[in-house]
Amino acid sequence: MDNCIFCKIAAGEIPSRKAYEDDRVLAFYDLEPQAPTHILVIPKQHIAWANDITPENSADIAHIFEVIPQIAKDLGFTDYRIINNCGDQAGQSVKHLHFHVLSGRDFTWPPG
Repeated sequence: MDNCIFCKIAAGEIPSRKAYEDDRVLAFYDLEPQAPTHILVIPKQHIAWANDITPENSADIAHIFEVIPQIAKDLGFTDYRIINNCGDQAGQSVKHLHFHVLSGRDFTWPPG
């Protein structure tokens, strides 16, 4: 998608501090971290939000959840929170499916 900032990051058009990358997934550090470690994990294929996951693209989403534990291990943490905001009212600010991986502090519920 031409105007998607995460597509531009995945394509290397906008620089990012990468935590992990393969042919299907990119993980990079959030510019406005909400925890000592705050990584965004995205499929390289543009999927706007969780409602757009289909049988044709769900393998990429499954792959994300295979990659996240490896990222945690590589960065030396075992406890973490995974968050996905789906839609405007839920706080999704970038319309490219992404998962926040946060670690390095105690978390409460509700967040805040």
